[in-house]
Amino acid sequence: MKIILHNTEIFASTGGRSFDAAGSVVMFIHGSGQSHLGFMLQHRSFANRGWQCITPDMPGHGLSKGTALKTVELMADWYVDFMQAIGVTKVTLVGHSMGGLIGLELASRYPHLVSKAAFISTALAIPVNDALVDLAATKESAAIAAMMDWGHGPSGHIHEHTMPGTSHMQYGSRLMASNAPGSLHAGLAACNKYTNGPTAAAAVTCSTLTIVCGQDRMTPRKTGLALHGALGGELVEIPHSGHMSITEQPLDVNKALQAFF
Repeated sequence: MKIILHNTEIFASTGGRSFDAAGSVVMFIHGSGQSHLGFMLQHRSFANRGWQCITPDMPGHGLSKGTALKTVELMADWYVDFMQAIGVTKVTLVGHSMGGLIGLELASRYPHLVSKAAFISTALAIPVNDALVDLAATKESAAIAAMMDWGHGPSGHIHEHTMPGTSHMQYGSRLMASNAPGSLHAGLAACNKYTNGPTAAAAVTCSTLTIVCGQDRMTPRKTGLALHGALGGELVEIPHSGHMSITEQPLDVNKALQAFF
């Protein structure tokens, strides 16, 4: 699906199925340097099981044009505008990493638009090492390589997973390199700036699911548990996954999401 939003061409995946805005809509929110392709194994699975799945690429990411947004708060507002543009009045949110921060803002400030919210490999805050932020600004390919290393657990490094014949590291690297230059730096800087997580979590009133991963070095288990403590709701732990759980251990993620939905 392609639409014009804020005078910019935006792409959104529907999981390969026709999209009905009046159905049970699940909106997936990607993280820093990511795109709809990170959620491929989620939106295709659920789109083929009756849910109306929509996974937009934010400006400057994936197949969307434009320039990356600079703050988590602006990103949350952008998703609201996107919903209005396609005629969606209520969604179940699924946010990964920075997408979880966006989900916190959206669910807390626009509760009438959110029926449920799932938070995957995320936290109340995601501080980013200054060296990585600088590297993203000056040598993006090196920043991508570092994030692929830190973003995957042991199974991801040795290609032992539920997608035979594929490499997490190569897939993730190609995905991130396909975004507009500067988008990764904008996302990492936005994470560093975001401090409203505890306040936003306290204001969330919908049902929630927090998925925490035991091998996560970007949003470590203890920070995921702190998010769950602030939100309440349901908790699922995937001890054998790193940060990129949606591609590294998609069957475990999908099982948790399906039960929650």
